[in-house]
Amino acid sequence: MKVPREIKSYCPRCRTHTVFTVTLYKAGKRRKLSWGERRHEEEKHGYGGQKYPILRRKAKTTKKQTLKIRCKECGYIIHRKGIRMKRIEVV
Repeated sequence: MKVPREIKSYCPRCRTHTVFTVTLYKAGKRRKLSWGERRHEEEKHGYGGQKYPILRRKAKTTKKQTLKIRCKECGYIIHRKGIRMKRIEVV
C-alpha cells in the first residue's frame, strides 16, 4: 500500500487541522537496565525456566504497520493505529 508523505489531520496541540509528515514507526532499542527487562532476565534463570512461552511456529504472515505522523507547525507526534499489510511504502 502506498501512503502519501504528507497528510492533513487534526493536531490537538495546535487545535486545528494542519499538515503532517508521515513516517513508519520503528521500535526503539530495548534498555537492558529497565525494570521489566531485569525482571524478565531474573525469571528466566533458576528453577521454572522461561516465564513466557517461546513462540515456535509463526501463524501470521504479515505485521501491523503503525504510522508516525508529525505536525509541521509544532512538531507534535501522533501514532496512527497499525494496519495489517504485506508491504507499506511512504511516497
